[in-house]
Amino acid sequence: MLLFIGLLLFISNVHAKSDDQLVIITVATSKTDGYLRFMDSAKQNNLTVEVLGLGQEWLGGNIKYNPGGGHKVNLLKDALLKYKDIENQVIMFTDSYDVILIGDEKTILDRFHKSNSKVLFSAESFCWPDSTLEKSYPDVFVGKRFLNSGGFIGYASSLLEIVNQRQIDNSDDDQLYYTQIYLKESLRKHLNIKLDHKSSLFQNLNGIQANELQLKFDEKSGQAFVFNSIYNTKPLVLHGNGPSKVTLNSLGNYLANSWSPTNGCNSCKLNRTSLDDKKLKDYPTVLIGVFIHHATPFLDEFFIDLENLRYPKDKLSILIHNSVEYHDKSVQRWVDNNQLHYSMLSILPKQSDEWIIRTYLIEKCLEFNCDYYLSLDSDARLTNETSLQHLIEQNRNIIAPLLSIPDKLWSNFWGSLSGEGYYARSHDYVDILKGTRRGLWNVPYISQAYLMKGSFLKDLMEKRTLSNEVTHTIEQQLFKSHSHEQDTDMSFSKFMRDNGIFMYVSNEIDFGHLVNSESYTTDHLHNDLYEIYTNKLDWERKYIHPNYSQALNEQEFNLIQQRCPDVYNFPLVSETFCYHLIEEMENYGKWSEGKNQDKRLQGGYENVPTVDIHMNQIGFEQHWLYFLRQYITPIQEKIFVGYYHDPPKAIMNFVVRYHPNEQAFLRPHHDSSTYTINIALNRAGIDYEGGGCRFERYNCSLVDLPMGWSLIHPGRLTHYHEGLRVTKGVRYIMVSFVDP
Repeated sequence: MLLFIGLLLFISNVHAKSDDQLVIITVATSKTDGYLRFMDSAKQNNLTVEVLGLGQEWLGGNIKYNPGGGHKVNLLKDALLKYKDIENQVIMFTDSYDVILIGDEKTILDRFHKSNSKVLFSAESFCWPDSTLEKSYPDVFVGKRFLNSGGFIGYASSLLEIVNQRQIDNSDDDQLYYTQIYLKESLRKHLNIKLDHKSSLFQNLNGIQANELQLKFDEKSGQAFVFNSIYNTKPLVLHGNGPSKVTLNSLGNYLANSWSPTNGCNSCKLNRTSLDDKKLKDYPTVLIGVFIHHATPFLDEFFIDLENLRYPKDKLSILIHNSVEYHDKSVQRWVDNNQLHYSMLSILPKQSDEWIIRTYLIEKCLEFNCDYYLSLDSDARLTNETSLQHLIEQNRNIIAPLLSIPDKLWSNFWGSLSGEGYYARSHDYVDILKGTRRGLWNVPYISQAYLMKGSFLKDLMEKRTLSNEVTHTIEQQLFKSHSHEQDTDMSFSKFMRDNGIFMYVSNEIDFGHLVNSESYTTDHLHNDLYEIYTNKLDWERKYIHPNYSQALNEQEFNLIQQRCPDVYNFPLVSETFCYHLIEEMENYGKWSEGKNQDKRLQGGYENVPTVDIHMNQIGFEQHWLYFLRQYITPIQEKIFVGYYHDPPKAIMNFVVRYHPNEQAFLRPHHDSSTYTINIALNRAGIDYEGGGCRFERYNCSLVDLPMGWSLIHPGRLTHYHEGLRVTKGVRYIMVSFVDP
């Protein structure tokens, strides 16, 4: 008989549970980024959410820094009244700004039922806000011991009884309120209150152990979930309590159908806008703030990229702050040449305090009523002409294009933070950086290039003060470091993090890259010429002939021509390279006398002397040897098949100057090389007349080598040659004796 009654009670209980209905209640007085993410996660899981307090004044104190939150209890108390007589109504209460929902209604209810409780609170590792209560907690053999009020679930009638235990002021602490109820053993047993010690349903991130939580993807659906490896559970409610917001944001890039290996970036499609259907006259207005705060390589190319952005220029206003005297002429030249092309283009007065000028640009955006503000440091290179459209179409308050130094793991974003607030490597940093994972990523730090909505800036500045720095206006908080160890980008990112404002970095497309300015010096006339190691991509773009790569691809373009037996010419360097190398040599000015005695050489004697300057005299020798290996060796191996010597060796690397009144020609000779490189540095028939090279054995002359093209020919024995007379002007050539 007892067994039969027990079975009936079990069946009755199962039936009641199967009829349970779930409503999620949260409190949010404003629609923050975290709130919108929370609501989207609920939508992705088809969950019903009731929001309390929206649009109302928050009366619960600053719970980020101090105890508080009693306002949440009082709001919940009123909201539960309508559910008091619904026997099977289950309520799950969670925070919203720092919570992500992962499971659907059925899964959440199943986990709740398995707890065999009427009310289940989440659990954490810290006894907060009153650590003296630690000894009053029941012992726990396995799992987290202390109550956390950021998430709990229970029958409406039981929750109503809890919130009506006593009065609580709005400014009192909600977690302390629930803790004191839980610690009363009689109430705990009467209401059947339990803690989710093993994070079966609720996972609080603050205080998790190393490798406790793992991000995984379901093999069938591809959807992301979190796995607690210590307790072997799959939590359904993720709470970034305390200082764990960065961890939550990182996981949030994947959870709730945000990103998966099979479907890619679903969150990229949300709230997106399009410029495709807009006429150019209706495009949003953009203020671009350009910051040149240190000597920067390839600055002219920076302006070329800016100029090439595929966006109506009458919708762009550009304000440039240049604090580097070395760049004054370049900046002024570009402004003068483009003054009439933009809605506004001007150079700001120099200002020593960087935070002041950065804040000033924000204020100018508001003054101009701009739709967007693009902050652009001189290291950032937006080589993709559609960069600005793409960032605008993502429709985020703050978004940065992913930019990195080529072939390095240095970029304009951080995936995680150390405990001290500095860079830390996130689990997905390399995948995002290298583009093996494409999408839109919520990150804790951005720099050097980012776009902000004008409407967002207006709302932000109208609040005047935020976060815990109540003694400072927002203008004083945005970029000004209150620590000597922080720069303006760190201060900016910290301000956004502290106020729950999401910063995104996008790598949906390739936007461009960063130049490396760390070792850039201004000791030479053309300092970019010396950046072949440090900024190879930009160096090639500026100094390598645009058809060089075609010369290597003989199937598409046969640009390597055999002009004489075993004498080939091909496009090698740009005209800019030629001009800069000549100007660098003339700026140095110490040309040799063209005599046999030459102290620069070992032994002090040159058999066939020229008027020249050696590469080592201008500090370019090692750069040139690198050049030979990178750009000459591939051509040589293609032409002279079977000869390999890596790296190539060259002792004699020099620029020769031919002039009718100085040295007009060079007598016949053999080169002391396995092969010789001879580059035309200026224009035949324009800069000079006459000149050229004649190979006597073959009675073959080359007199029309285009500027930037190179000859390559064997050096010893077979290719006895002479330099033909220059009759007018000055001829410059670059010569290398390779593998002497």
